[in-house]
Amino acid sequence: MSTENIVLENPSLEGRTATVTIAGREYTLVLSTGATRKIAARYGGLDQLGEKLLTGEDMDQALGEIIWIVTLLANQGVQIHNFAHPDDKQELLTEDLVELLTCPADLADYREAITQALVNGTRREVVSEAPVGKDQQAE
Repeated sequence: MSTENIVLENPSLEGRTATVTIAGREYTLVLSTGATRKIAARYGGLDQLGEKLLTGEDMDQALGEIIWIVTLLANQGVQIHNFAHPDDKQELLTEDLVELLTCPADLADYREAITQALVNGTRREVVSEAPVGKDQQAE
């Protein structure tokens, strides 16, 4: 497995990701459509995920949710890398591996990256133009 950083060469992902470092290696968190579907299946939607991350009922549950979402979003970045670089495949993370390679302080820092990935992944750029009314049409 290569220890180089994952490089996303997809310009449509520019500004739509966040990063975390796990055991000295940078992982790109990507909110893909597939990840959104898995989040919806587990929580009912992105809003419910945010609530769960912020109001975990106990420490074990809160840590488990952060580990799950970091693993999910980081693996989206790994899969995109593997698709773009078939000769440089990287291994997917597992929840057990994330749990082994991190400490609780890391996971607290990951909350911000998770939030950033979610916000960036759902961001919409809206361009509006003034409506052309009867008075503004070409004369």
